[in-house]
This record gives sequence, C-alpha cells and structure tokens, in this order.
Amino acid sequence: MYRVLGAAFIAGFICLFLTPGLIKILRRREVGQVIREDGPHAHFVKKGTPTMGGILIVLGTVVAYLLLSRRTPEGLVVIGTMVACGLLGFVDDFIQIRKKRSLGLRPSVKFIGQLAIAVAFTLIATNVHSAGHPALPRSFSFLGGTFGNLGVFFFIWVFIMITASSNAVNLTDGLDGLASGSMILVMAAYLLIAFTMFRHPVTEHPNFYSFTGEPALDVAIICGAVLGGCVGFLWWNAAPARIFMGDTGSLALGGVMAAVALMTRTQLLLPILGGLFAIETLSVIIQVGVFKLTGGKRVFRMAPIHHHFELGGWSEFTVIIRLWIICGFCVLAGFAIFYVDFVARVPK
Repeated sequence: MYRVLGAAFIAGFICLFLTPGLIKILRRREVGQVIREDGPHAHFVKKGTPTMGGILIVLGTVVAYLLLSRRTPEGLVVIGTMVACGLLGFVDDFIQIRKKRSLGLRPSVKFIGQLAIAVAFTLIATNVHSAGHPALPRSFSFLGGTFGNLGVFFFIWVFIMITASSNAVNLTDGLDGLASGSMILVMAAYLLIAFTMFRHPVTEHPNFYSFTGEPALDVAIICGAVLGGCVGFLWWNAAPARIFMGDTGSLALGGVMAAVALMTRTQLLLPILGGLFAIETLSVIIQVGVFKLTGGKRVFRMAPIHHHFELGGWSEFTVIIRLWIICGFCVLAGFAIFYVDFVARVPK
C-alpha cells in the first residue's frame, strides 16, 4: 500500500507546487481559455484564464508510476492510454488557443485519434501480459469476471468506452473544480477495487478475480497517482479557478478511467461509479435529441445539466458541491456493489 500512497503523494506534490509556475508561463504566452459565446454570461469573466493545466496531472501520474511501479505490461498500457488521450487533448487545446475559438479539432479528426488509441489499447492489452497472468479477454465484464466473447467487435467496444469516458469528463469540465473533484472520488473507488484484487490472488482463492497480483497493484498505483494529481490540481482549480485543465486534462482523465475499468474487468460498473459523468453526457444527448425531433424545443435551459442549474439561479459553488454529492453517492453505490460481490466470493 505504501507504493500506492507514495504515488498519490508524488503526483499531488508535482501538481500542487508546479502549477503556479505553469500559470505564469501560460499567462506570459497568453494561453487562455476561450469561452463559448452561447454559454452562461457569468462565465465570460473566465475568458483568458490559463488552460492546459492537465499537462501537470499527466506528468505527475507518469512520474509517480515510473518511480514506484513494477512497470508491468498491464500498467504500461493503462498509463500509455492516458498519455495518448492527453496528447490528443493537447492538440485540441492548442488549436482552440491558436484560432481563438471554442472548437478545436474537427470531430472527424478527434474520432480518428480516439479510434487509433482504442485499436492500440486492444491489440496490446489482449496480447501482451505479465507472466502467470491472463491477457485481457475480448469480452464484456462487470465485477471482475467476463462474459460474451466479442471477438473482433471488442475493438468497437473499447472505442466506445474510451470515447464515451473521455468526452463525458470533457463535458463535465465546465465549472471550476467539478471534473477534478469528481475524478478524485471515482479514482478513490478504483484504487480500492484494484488493491483488493491485488491482495486476494486467484492462486489462493479460485473463486476470486482473474485480474490480480503485480498487474493489479500497478493499476492501483496509477489510480493513486491520478487521485493525488487531481487533489493537487484542485487547489488551483477550485472556484474561482486560477487555471483550467483543458482538453489535455479532461481527455486524459477520461481515457485513463476507461482503461482502468477495462483492465480491472469492471467495464459495466463504470457507468455506476462514474454516474455523474454519465448524467452530464445523457443531458446533452437528451437536449440535442429533443431539439432535433421537435424542431427547437428544449428539455433543459442549457446542456450539460450543470448549466441548467446555473441558469435556474443556483450559484456556481452550490452547483459544484451538489454535483460532487451526487458523484459521491454514485461512487458509494458502485463500490457497494463491488464489495457485496467480493464478500460473496470469499471461501466459507
């Protein structure tokens, strides 16, 4: 456990103490947030706030992982997915800043980038693995076991998971500290899940999970590093934010969340643990769908749903705290389901 806690401390230290320097550099280079013109008017004052702070979350996680892990193939593919998604987000941020607009990469280009990441993840994770541990099966999973061999369609499933997760975090990152604070809670749950799998190897308990041993510890270390990085970053990202994570951070965090869910064989548990991210995404889907089907009618005042509450008169701080509470309940529900399954597997 000391390596997991050490990773959280290292990543948190990097984000907490290096962010002020990054803020100065970004201000000097005029790397500021571009605000969407149709957004809430209260957000216009945030225009020009330094963005791309997710660079330090990714950096802190990578440094902590390389210092404290055994660098298993399973851990490397998870951390590689985070870096790849972060690079895609960096390009997106760079284009937004360069062209002074709220839209960066064209959707088709981002689609191709996420598809390439999904294909690379699947090829590596399902073929390269630690000695004595099975590779990632090309199947669905819920609580550590797998079912339904997807074969070649597993590539599509991984693409859906990575794209949905990265875009969901990106949509949630619309209020100061909302995404980073929520990610702390989700990563805390996945840290406990991965560490539980490490502490109860399948060799000792045949009914336990197939993902265990050093690979599971490596993933727990990554979760600890992401958690610590988000805590350190939240110090500067809390309202009123002095820096935003940008797409660099949101896509990286969404990508690593999906990769962890895939590697721990808890794919279908992710929508419960990350329930807030799912709600934010569904609000956009519902808003767009109803608008197109009815020729202009809206369900929410504005989507994602956090803007709906803002326009309803809630202060930004109130919206953030209450959505954190919702995220906490989702995490508790998801971890409770996992823990009940864990206890049921313990030999009598």
